[in-house]
Amino acid sequence: QVQLVESGGESVQSGGSLRLSCAASGYTVSYSCMAWFRQRPGKEREGVAAIDSDSSITTADSVKGRFTVSTDNGKSTVILQMNNLRPEDTGMYYCAAKLPLFACSWVRSSYKFWGQGTQVTVSS
Repeated sequence: QVQLVESGGESVQSGGSLRLSCAASGYTVSYSCMAWFRQRPGKEREGVAAIDSDSSITTADSVKGRFTVSTDNGKSTVILQMNNLRPEDTGMYYCAAKLPLFACSWVRSSYKFWGQGTQVTVSS
């Protein structure tokens, strides 16, 4: 059974940093596209950053240069490093995974597995 468990969300001030983790069980993160999505208040869930099985990385324009994604294959963990946080980054952050060998995209329905989310709140 595949499980994705996010952690690391908390309240921070504008300009601060957070490191979110997604622990995967029953799943090999290096074989698949792993992505972070977020849902900001009153908005639809949107893609933030994704890392493919070939280690190629895609980041949304809204977070480019501030957020980056990486994997720790030894720990089956996907990391979202968020720097220079802004109040508009506030939201629930979700980890998602595709079935092996499917390329990354921002299409939510193409992700097979989802975590329960972790809340990030950025105050001005």
